[in-house]
Amino acid sequence: MAGTHLQILGICGSLRRKSSNLAALRAAGELMPQGMKLEIADIADLPMFNQDVLDAGVPAPVARLKAQIAAADGVLVASPEYNFSVTAPLKNAIDWVSRLPDQPFQHKPVALLSASIGPLGGARVQYDLRKILVQLWAYVLPRPEVFIGMAATKFDADGRLTDETTRKFIGDLLTGFRDWIARTARK
Repeated sequence: MAGTHLQILGICGSLRRKSSNLAALRAAGELMPQGMKLEIADIADLPMFNQDVLDAGVPAPVARLKAQIAAADGVLVASPEYNFSVTAPLKNAIDWVSRLPDQPFQHKPVALLSASIGPLGGARVQYDLRKILVQLWAYVLPRPEVFIGMAATKFDADGRLTDETTRKFIGDLLTGFRDWIARTARK
């Protein structure tokens, strides 16, 4: 994949404008290795999954998200942990696209990171996401893992990542993700 441009789709599991996970995705966009570019998806306008709605036709925001995932070389998910697990907006987005013909997570390289106000950095959400995504045949990067604990101390008031150690961890994740995309493309 040397010399190719990799398009990465970022999906944030939080809908908050000042989400630490959205800030982490933006930081990842700045830290991407050369040849990688990040676009952040918007999942705020997805309706709650309802089979009756799907039976009437795929809502435009769902079709848009499916197309974005399908077009991306890889997906980078950043999500907080709600009640020890996946956030409702993120699970809803996954549920929607997983029900569509040619669901776009199949054979898609995916990397995870999480930020939380607590010391564990959202570890439990990542483990639950791995179970969900692997079942959809996504190629989830096994490591490095990035858990940004005590996130309020690592971002400034404008959402810029100020912690150099965290910047290094995210940079290492992105380098590993670039290599993972190349590795899984051979399958």
